[in-house]
Amino acid sequence: HSILPALAFSLDMFAKTASSFGVNEVLLASVLGSVVFSIFACQPLVIVGVTGPITVFNYTVYDIITPRGTNYFAFMCWIGLWSMLMHWGLAITNACNGVTYVTRFSCDIFGFYVAFIYLQKGIQVLTRQWPNGEPAAYLSITVALLVLGAAYLCGVIGGSTLFQRYVRKFIEDYGTPLSIVFFTGFVHIGRMQGVALETLPTSKAFFPTQDRGWFIHFWDIDVGDVFIAIPFAILLTILFYFDHNVSALIAQGTEFPLRKPAGFHWDIFLLGLTTGVAGLLGIPFPNGLIPQAPFHTNSLCVTRQVTDESETGAEKGHTTRVVDHVVEQRVSNLAQGILTLGTMSGPLLIVLHLIPQGVLAGLFFVMGVQALEGNGITLKMVYLAKDRSLTAASHPLSRVQRKAAVWYFVALELVGFGATFAITQTIAAIGFPVFILLLIPVRTFLLPKYFTRDELSILDAPTASPFTMESVGGNYGEEVDNLHGATSNNERPG
Repeated sequence: HSILPALAFSLDMFAKTASSFGVNEVLLASVLGSVVFSIFACQPLVIVGVTGPITVFNYTVYDIITPRGTNYFAFMCWIGLWSMLMHWGLAITNACNGVTYVTRFSCDIFGFYVAFIYLQKGIQVLTRQWPNGEPAAYLSITVALLVLGAAYLCGVIGGSTLFQRYVRKFIEDYGTPLSIVFFTGFVHIGRMQGVALETLPTSKAFFPTQDRGWFIHFWDIDVGDVFIAIPFAILLTILFYFDHNVSALIAQGTEFPLRKPAGFHWDIFLLGLTTGVAGLLGIPFPNGLIPQAPFHTNSLCVTRQVTDESETGAEKGHTTRVVDHVVEQRVSNLAQGILTLGTMSGPLLIVLHLIPQGVLAGLFFVMGVQALEGNGITLKMVYLAKDRSLTAASHPLSRVQRKAAVWYFVALELVGFGATFAITQTIAAIGFPVFILLLIPVRTFLLPKYFTRDELSILDAPTASPFTMESVGGNYGEEVDNLHGATSNNERPG
C-alpha cells in the first residue's frame, strides 16, 4: 500500500519538474521516512512517505523558482533546512497542543481534498497520453477504469460474507497490487500488443534521476535566495504540522482500541530531522500518509465475533465483528521500508519500468475512491440523499433535531474543500496550507455560533480517543477526570 502511491507520485513529479524528481528519489524518501519513524517515533503505526500535497508543493516551487535561474535543488535544500529548525521550534514550544482543536470537521475536509487531488492526478496522467496517438490514449483510459473496477470489487468482496474470512482478507489487502500486476501484463494480449504505451520512467539503480550526486551542494545559490526560501519553509512547516498530525490522529482514531500512548511533540521533532536530511539528499520531503496510515492500523486489528443480545425474532443470534485489540509494533513499518529500498535495485527497477502510465492513472483513481468512501463528508451526503422512510432511526445523524443543520454543516465543509482545491489550481497553490490551517479556528470559534453543542457533538466528533489526546491536553470540549479516568464529554462522539 505504501510503494504504489509513491510510484504514482514519482510519475507526476517527473513530468512537472523536468525530471528533477523520479522513481529513485521518491522511493528513497519513503525508505527514509519509514526507517526513521519505525525505529525512533512514538507513533510507529503512522506510515510516512511522499504525499499528494507535497507533490503539489514541489512542482509549484519549481514553477516559481526556475524562471529566475535559481538552482532548484539548492533552493529546496534550504527550504528543508529552514523548515527543520521551524519543526524543532514547534516541538520545543509544545505547539502540538494545538492538535486538541483538530476535530473531524478539518480532518474530513483535508481528506476530501486529498482524495480529489488523487482523482485529478489520475486524469492528468491520462491527458498526457494523447501525443502518443488515439489508440494509446483510449487504451490507457480503458485500462485505468478496469484497474479501478477490479480494485474496487476486491474491496467489496473484503467487506462481504463471501468465502472464508482469510480468503476475504487476502483479496481485500492484496487486490490492488495484484490488479496492477495483472493489467501490466493485460496490455500485451492480442492486438493491444501493437499499441505503444508510455510506461513509468525509471533511472539507474540507486542513482538519482538526473546526473548528480546524492548530496546537494546547497552553497551553489545566491545569499538572497537563501532568505527567499524562508517563506516557502513556513508554508511547508504549516502543511506538515497539519498533515502529519492529522495522519497521526486518523491512524489512532476512536475506532482503534490502542494501548500505547501517543507522542505528537517528539514525532514533529523527528519530522523536522527527516525534512532537513531529505533536503540535503535532494529527495521529496516525506510526512504522514493519508489514507495509508489508517489502512496500516486497520490491517493490524485483531477482531472477534460478538452476538448482538438486543436482536429479537428473526434477527436473533445475529453476530457482528468488533475490534478486540490492535497489534502495536514497529516491525511492519520497518519491513515495508527495507523492502521499498530493495525496489531501487536494477532488476526490480526493470520490472517497475514495465508498468503502463494508464495503470498508474487507475491507481490514482483507486486511492481517490478509497479515500472518498470512508470520508465523513461523503457519508453525510449519502445520508442526506437516502429515502427517509428507509433510513434507520438509530442512525447517528437522525438524532439531529434540526434537519437543516446537517445540510448547513455539509455545505460549510464543501465550501472549505472548494476554497482549498481552487487555490491549488493556481500559481498561488503554494499557499494552500494556510487555507487548511484556517479551518481549525473556523470550527472552534465560528461554528458554535450557528450550531448547538448537541448538534456539534453528533456532526463533528473528536478524531481520536481521550487516551490518544492525553499528551496534548485532551480533546476540545472534553474534560478528563484524571482521578477516575472517566471522561465528561460535552461534545460526545455521535
